[in-house]
Amino acid sequence: MALYVYSIAAEDHPRDLDGLTGVGSSPSPLRSVTAGSLSAVVSDVSEEIRPKRRDLLAHQEVQEQLMADGPILPLQFGYIAADDSAVRQVLETNADGYLDALRRLEGCAEYNVRVAQDDEEPLLQQILRDFPEAAELNERIRAGDADPQLPLALGELVAREVEARQQSLSAGLVQALLPFARDHVTHPPTGNDFLNLSLLVPDEQKEDLLTAHTNLSREIGGGIGLRFAGPLPPYSFV
Repeated sequence: MALYVYSIAAEDHPRDLDGLTGVGSSPSPLRSVTAGSLSAVVSDVSEEIRPKRRDLLAHQEVQEQLMADGPILPLQFGYIAADDSAVRQVLETNADGYLDALRRLEGCAEYNVRVAQDDEEPLLQQILRDFPEAAELNERIRAGDADPQLPLALGELVAREVEARQQSLSAGLVQALLPFARDHVTHPPTGNDFLNLSLLVPDEQKEDLLTAHTNLSREIGGGIGLRFAGPLPPYSFV
């Protein structure tokens, strides 16, 4: 029977699965498949697993409970293996790399930082104050000048400056946060975000990171939204 694979841990990880429910419409019990010094947490599945809310939550709850007892390598949602033998083969083939990754992740959790321009008006007003050319174009448009090139010129100028300022702010935030992290990954931003940063943070740095978040949120202001999530399973560092 096919297996849904949640995560990989060292064989001596407690793997306390009490109270957890697996994925699927009729979830099978969670269990371990062990090969040498590694174990994978799995459950049997007989159906296609889709990213429904219930299954996404079940997947995440398994990761969080396992992570509380030691380092794990969490798999992204939806990983299916053919059977126990296929899982054991992967564990044996990649044992050295998995063990190295577990050692690197020990005592750490992932924190995700996203930054978005929640309100553009303060930034636009600041650009108009800082750039007389932009202010002049804006006044001509407001006064009724029908030149079709004016909105295009103003739009291009503002867009360039918005991008430059967001890039500068992103670089400054990354520089301010990296001292709290053992590693980091910058992801492509989505939606209104212009920074999507994952940090691998040692437990002893957690409180300092949260303090930095509070201070940075207070400092940047100006319609900028700074969002932290964590501690999370270290998906970005597996």
